[in-house]
Amino acid sequence: MDLLILSIVVSLIGFLFAIFLIFDILKKPEGSEEIKKISLAIRKGASAFLVREWKVMGVIVVIFAIIVAVLINPFVALSFIFGNFLSAFSGFIGMSIATRTNGRTTNAARESGGKAIDLAFSGGAVMGITVSSFGILGLTIVFILSITLLQKVGPIMMITGYSMGASFVALFARVGGGIFTKAADVGADLVGKIEAGIPEDDPRNPATIADNVGDNVGDVAGMGADLYESYVGATVSSIVIAISLVLSSKSSFPIGEKGIYYPFLIVSLGLISSILGILYIKFSSKIFKNLSPQSALTGGTMISSVIFAIISFVFTKIYINDLNPFYSVFLGLISGVVIGLVTQYYTGGKPIKKIAEAATTGAATNILAGFSTGMESTLLPLLILSFSIYGAYLFSGIYGIALAGVGMLATLGISLSVDAYGPIADNAGGIAEMSHQNPEVRDITDSLDAYGNTTAAMGKGFAIGSAVLTALALFVSYAQAANISVIDLLKPNVVSAMFIGGVLPYLFSGYSISAVEKAAFKMVEEVRRQFREMPGILEGKDEPDYKRCVDISTIGALREMVIPSVIIIISPFIIAFVFGKDGLGGFLAGSLISGALLAIFMANSGGAWDNAKKLIEKGMFGGKGSPAHKASIVGDTVGDPFKDTAGPSINILLKLMSIISLVFLPFFLKFLK
Repeated sequence: MDLLILSIVVSLIGFLFAIFLIFDILKKPEGSEEIKKISLAIRKGASAFLVREWKVMGVIVVIFAIIVAVLINPFVALSFIFGNFLSAFSGFIGMSIATRTNGRTTNAARESGGKAIDLAFSGGAVMGITVSSFGILGLTIVFILSITLLQKVGPIMMITGYSMGASFVALFARVGGGIFTKAADVGADLVGKIEAGIPEDDPRNPATIADNVGDNVGDVAGMGADLYESYVGATVSSIVIAISLVLSSKSSFPIGEKGIYYPFLIVSLGLISSILGILYIKFSSKIFKNLSPQSALTGGTMISSVIFAIISFVFTKIYINDLNPFYSVFLGLISGVVIGLVTQYYTGGKPIKKIAEAATTGAATNILAGFSTGMESTLLPLLILSFSIYGAYLFSGIYGIALAGVGMLATLGISLSVDAYGPIADNAGGIAEMSHQNPEVRDITDSLDAYGNTTAAMGKGFAIGSAVLTALALFVSYAQAANISVIDLLKPNVVSAMFIGGVLPYLFSGYSISAVEKAAFKMVEEVRRQFREMPGILEGKDEPDYKRCVDISTIGALREMVIPSVIIIISPFIIAFVFGKDGLGGFLAGSLISGALLAIFMANSGGAWDNAKKLIEKGMFGGKGSPAHKASIVGDTVGDPFKDTAGPSINILLKLMSIISLVFLPFFLKFLK
């Protein structure tokens, strides 16, 4: 119990550090009245969307909580609601500060690049530290309550209920936010860039505010909820497996009850390491005024990883006196770093030059080149994950597989900070363009945004890798709880369910991409209408109706996110009733394999199309306004829902179906009897 108190203390330290960052950001000047006006419009649009999204999500959450209370246990339902609340609240804090940092970053760029890096990263760090701190705090509180006051319910049911709550928020934040941001982005690009021939963030483009709002609701709140879910899910799965092994008294689990508490302490050490890495970035950006974003952020991330590896090694040696669990954790840590580097290569290395060159012969060849790059990019991440899983198993058995996921996510505090930096830098560049800043300011914000695109791509690769490990660990937890030792492919119910599981990510992605297409269609029509009916917009005489475009993205996202979300929620129930507990295991395995491949393919192809377009915009293959540029914009609009809507949402699909199966397993077994 004393060690769990230590986890609470560390999470509170993290929360206090986040408060320090918030005050440090808010005391910085907001800039000119024009910067304030644009930043306020983005903040209001993002907050309004989040509130409306919560209203839709709240109805479904309440209904599902009642189902959990009736079929499982009322206290598990309360734990589910608690997980919902903490995930949503941490996302709100992160996004609220991000939308208050963007304009300040633009203003800081008027002084120096170092100050701009410091502000943009500090805004992202609030998200990273808040998510990590709340994740640890909430899980520890629920676990302590389950072993003290709620012993009849049991820790497994309580912590899995909490994890399921986090998964629900992630589902709606990722799907809804992804639809919003890409509907605005596609509409802004197709009409603004191609038809009107104006820059991406030109204030004359009616969709530009909606586009910047989308960066926050999709890539800040959405990504934060996604990784909050993985962070909690990986930790929960390792605890569930440890409890199951202790209760079964298996000799293959020699570390005993210490294995239950070990994951709590590993993620606490990861949070401390993240804070130290963040402090390094903040100090280095202040000391070295001409420091590049890549040097600062990469340095901080590597320092956090090294510190975490060292202190977790020492802690494991002292606490358990067996280094095998550490080796499993270390494999997860290393695989996360390597997957990020592989993603960086496919979305920012030689492949994007090939895609950019393909655009010189038209949009079709550009799209084909992006497709082939995305497909090729699935090999190395899956090999890395496969070897990590196998190695972790050799060290610590099935418990080691879950620990690999914990290791990959332990330093989430800094990895999410680096990822959330990207949308803030993107917004800062947009505000600089819309507020007509000097070219020197725009050069600085462009440099921030350029590396922000790389961190966004790496973040998506990291999110997918962590989702696969988390989903696999939850799947192992399900198999352990269901007493399934073998998934027998010779059983017709198992193989049938496996095929259904394999096709579900494609069905879900189809609905998600279709949702973007429908909302983007309305956005394109609206931007064309404004240009047609108010010709003074393009002449700079009339102000566009930004609010109307924000409303179109909001309504489209909220309407279209319901069907794919409901598909994910009800699928485990249908499969369990039709094909049994073994069939449900096959279903989860099938969805995991196909979903992992599809998510990596879509994320990397989308990122590669985006950066190939930016390569042309820098002057290669004809530069801006050339036929190659217009072709690359088409490729980028195809890739937008791939990398920011459907691809990332598959992460939640894999994890949520596994956690629902685990939570409702007692009901399934009772029903199936």
